[in-house]
Amino acid sequence: MKTLAVVSRKGGAGKTTVAVNLTMAARAMGVKAVLADADPQRSACDVLKGREESAGLIFETSASKLFALIEASRRAGADLLIIDTPATPEADVAEAVKVADLCLAVARPTYLDLAAAVRAVAIIQRLGKEGVIALNQCAPPRNGVEPPQVVKAFEALRFAGLPVAPVVLRSRVAYQTAFAQMRSVMELDGQQAACAEVRALFIEVWRRLRGEAPAPVRTANDDLGRAWAARPGLRLAPTA
Repeated sequence: MKTLAVVSRKGGAGKTTVAVNLTMAARAMGVKAVLADADPQRSACDVLKGREESAGLIFETSASKLFALIEASRRAGADLLIIDTPATPEADVAEAVKVADLCLAVARPTYLDLAAAVRAVAIIQRLGKEGVIALNQCAPPRNGVEPPQVVKAFEALRFAGLPVAPVVLRSRVAYQTAFAQMRSVMELDGQQAACAEVRALFIEVWRRLRGEAPAPVRTANDDLGRAWAARPGLRLAPTA
């Protein structure tokens, strides 16, 4: 079993949105994933606790209980445990990083979010863990041209000390629409672009968790929707 910690040292970056949607993307592609809500705000639980399968899908927990939850999830046959971490205190973030096989630092393309991402990277590096940065809530390209704010974010993060995922998640109303229905964007009709982005980000993360070479780098100008929506039946093998 593998463990992914989704981290951000700043509220509002969309950490819970990413964690919930990656969990559901994993399950849609044949990976038995469960979600640990270690954030005291319990936003992930608010989204998923009303689902029929919630008892085996979402677990309320805290930093001090993560190791026990990992062992319990492994015994239950899970392939992947995703941890929605708190933004503070730093000690709790560090506990989640310690038990993770990979850390996903989530940031919006804003100055304050990028500064928070650098702080998250510092914790990941200090503890000697593997990590990758994912940009979230990015404005969509116009006429095939990436917005300057997103381009600048990529440039700034080149010096952060961790690789940046080539897949970005765009700012879309669909994420909030899905949450209001206790679902992910993977389960909404007519959301091919959002589904494609989430699916592509999960595949990137899953490859890294399994120690495989990252996918060939795609620029944010690539038509991810067309590239990945054409493969709706893609399934990934579980890991030991």
